Amino acid sequence: MDDIVIVWKEKPQLKDPIMIEGLPGVGNVGKLAAEHLVDQMKATKFLEIFSKHFPPQILINDSGTIRLVNNEMFYVKRPDSPNDIVILVGDYQGLTPDGQYELSDKVLQLSKELGIKKIFTLGGYGLGRMIETPRVLGAATDDAFVEEMKGNGVTFAKGEPGSGIVGASGLLLGLGLLYDIRCVCLMGETSGYFVDPKAAQAVLDVLSKTLGFTIDLSALEDRAKQIDQITSKLREAEPTSEPRKEDLGYIG
Repeated sequence: MDDIVIVWKEKPQLKDPIMIEGLPGVGNVGKLAAEHLVDQMKATKFLEIFSKHFPPQILINDSGTIRLVNNEMFYVKRPDSPNDIVILVGDYQGLTPDGQYELSDKVLQLSKELGIKKIFTLGGYGLGRMIETPRVLGAATDDAFVEEMKGNGVTFAKGEPGSGIVGASGLLLGLGLLYDIRCVCLMGETSGYFVDPKAAQAVLDVLSKTLGFTIDLSALEDRAKQIDQITSKLREAEPTSEPRKEDLGYIG
């Protein structure tokens, strides 16, 4: 087996496509948001990525059959928009730094092949404490993109995230500069303690404004209410001291 194996289900003809990446990370914010988009937009899977850089693992379906862990790409055609959408989701990110670089580079190669010139990466910004109303923080590859996203409610705060962005959501931005692809990372604030649908909803609110689509967020709202019931108990036991600045971080 090669280090990375690409399996095409079909090769779609897409109109000036924009990619949205949502792989597992802190609070699974990006993964939750991207998978919600796939479901709500009835996106079509067209590509699978298998790799030695993922864990040596299979997953068992409800029927008892199995599948090898992977990443997947879906597309959404939008006749009334100038841009179709490609969505990258998956079970895991690369396990090692080498794997992270190789997988991110492969995604960018595929992006160039598909004609993608702009990428939105989605993730969570872990604060280590409960968040009532999460902000969406951003990082982008150029000043014009920063200003555009500020207009859509994204916060670009000096020193946040202080430790930078680790994982695919950051590497796609950094390597994207080498491929002349404009990229922005949208990070929903999250405690990082558990899957965070409220942060995913905040990220999708910004994304929907930016790309001009409307989706039903009620399923995320219901999950957020369930999580709130859990966090209300955790808040009672939360330390009053603020976490140290060096403890704040972001992965993926």
